Amino acid sequence: MSFTRSQSELLIKLAREAIAAKFENVSSPPEPLDSNWLTERKACFVTLMLNQQLRGCIGSLNAIRSLWQEVWNNAQAAAFSDPRFPPLEKPELDHLLIEISVLTQPKQISVESETELLQRLRPGRDGLVIEEGDRRATFLPSVWVQLPEPERFLAQLKRKAGLSEDYWSDQISCSLYQVDKISEQNRAS
Repeated sequence: MSFTRSQSELLIKLAREAIAAKFENVSSPPEPLDSNWLTERKACFVTLMLNQQLRGCIGSLNAIRSLWQEVWNNAQAAAFSDPRFPPLEKPELDHLLIEISVLTQPKQISVESETELLQRLRPGRDGLVIEEGDRRATFLPSVWVQLPEPERFLAQLKRKAGLSEDYWSDQISCSLYQVDKISEQNRAS
């Protein structure tokens, strides 16, 4: 899963257009160009950075829509529906740095213990999903930059899922995935 430079530029342009369109009350994406790769079902996250700080990040783990629709919908959701941030304001749009992470299908792994899970993680490469009951959380591989030690990475992910950092159970389900990350060049801040 790798995108050419022109494909990457098209996806970033689509994400930026999706955010701009929302300011004009347009919620549906335009019809995709005649490109099979855009209509393939893919899961993705759209991450928005403003002044080198997270400004929104929304995505999906399962490929249920075309890549074209995923980028459009997730860009709008990251800008206007991430519950951690107020909705984006129009003047911020010109200063956003947009990143798109297209995911491989998460693969459930069988682990007997937290120690085994920590040994199987590949920092910088693996995204991780943990689930137990109605609690679920994921960290993209890019989170390894802020949390490079596997122990801290997992502890913070458990907190994100609403579990204590030292929690472990035989009922926890763990899945790994990788991403193809597309990022804009630095924009003026």
